Amino acid sequence: MSNIKLIIEERAASIGKFMVGRLLPFRQKRMVGPFIYIDHMGPVKLSEHENFDVLPHPHIGLSTLTFLFEGSIMHRDTLGNAVEIQPGAVNWMTAGKGIVHSERTPEYLRHSAKSMHGLQIWVALPKEQEQMEPEFFHIGREQIPAWTQGDLQFKLVAGEAFGRKSPVPVYSKLFMLEIKSTTQQVVNIGNQLYGESGLYILEGSIQSDENVYQPNQLLVAKESSLCQFTIAANSTIYIFGGEPFAEERFIDWNFVSTSKERIEEAKQKWKAQKFPKIRGDETDYIPYPSRNK
Repeated sequence: MSNIKLIIEERAASIGKFMVGRLLPFRQKRMVGPFIYIDHMGPVKLSEHENFDVLPHPHIGLSTLTFLFEGSIMHRDTLGNAVEIQPGAVNWMTAGKGIVHSERTPEYLRHSAKSMHGLQIWVALPKEQEQMEPEFFHIGREQIPAWTQGDLQFKLVAGEAFGRKSPVPVYSKLFMLEIKSTTQQVVNIGNQLYGESGLYILEGSIQSDENVYQPNQLLVAKESSLCQFTIAANSTIYIFGGEPFAEERFIDWNFVSTSKERIEEAKQKWKAQKFPKIRGDETDYIPYPSRNK
């Protein structure tokens, strides 16, 4: 019997002037563990006249995880952080009761050809932490736990798994793993995972119960502890998930909460432009959309 419960294909979505492949939320599966939103950005080539510019916008009730494969993004936020993220590093921003940030091509790259490719992820906060003070952490690629097992290369991007712990300061029991393979082989995760899990194929393919799955597909497992599949040579996959929350989460634009009233308050606050401003990026902002995404 197949352990795959649901197959989610990437769907085109727009973040400002930039198109992405949206994986979560999905109509039949709003969350996988605490993961509530996943966008696949690119791969895309940008000319010297094009730049990645996500203007200042607010968040509440979640943490954002930015993980690049190619390119570079300058993150700025209302805590005063101005940090460039490059491939393999993790930007982890916890919005809590409210934060505003922008994501742009760094100044030194704005007039040259460039590429962009990565994952933009939201992780919902536990109910008791939804109103916490906002935080920001940048974890360099050399700090991410990495190990090999035969021809398999593992990275624990966030959370806990395989007896290891990522330095990314998460607030719930979760995991995000990168697995690369240079040869075709069987991968047996066994009982190393917990809660719910999803498997995203970035490149290459996997085979499970005689079915072959290709890039840009998210496979949601029936049982995370029964994760076994054959990975093709030169493949890269990401497995993520964790313990689901007991309470329902509501999403409105960039706001996530267990409380619809709290979301409405944040929405009106943004419309009135009463959130703090980003130093050095005070002028532009993304208006609240007239129609929800």
